[in-house]
Amino acid sequence: MADVGEILQWTFYEEVDVPDNLKELLVEGEVAEAAYKTVRDVAVVTNKRFIIADRQGIRGKKIEIYTIPFKSIDMYSSENGGTFDVNAEIELWTKSGHFKLQLNKKVDVRKLDKIIAQHIL
Repeated sequence: MADVGEILQWTFYEEVDVPDNLKELLVEGEVAEAAYKTVRDVAVVTNKRFIIADRQGIRGKKIEIYTIPFKSIDMYSSENGGTFDVNAEIELWTKSGHFKLQLNKKVDVRKLDKIIAQHIL
């Protein structure tokens, strides 16, 4: 389990289809809006939260699921990639801690920015 006192960080590499095993986690009225490939798994953005699966161990059979509800986000920032630092970033400040999403150049930072804004504003 992660220590919420430290910054949790994930890298989103590219947009992908929502995997069936994460669709099973959705509650009534929840809709998946986007999914992103991470280092060893997938993160799903719904109309209610971020769901980030984190495979652990050598074989990756143990999976820790992080949920960041939009209602817990107090503030966020987004930064597009530049010439030398091509990755974009989104930072989330919540009641539980500080989270950072590194976005590969294949990920549309403004699309994700808009999804977050639609659900927290």
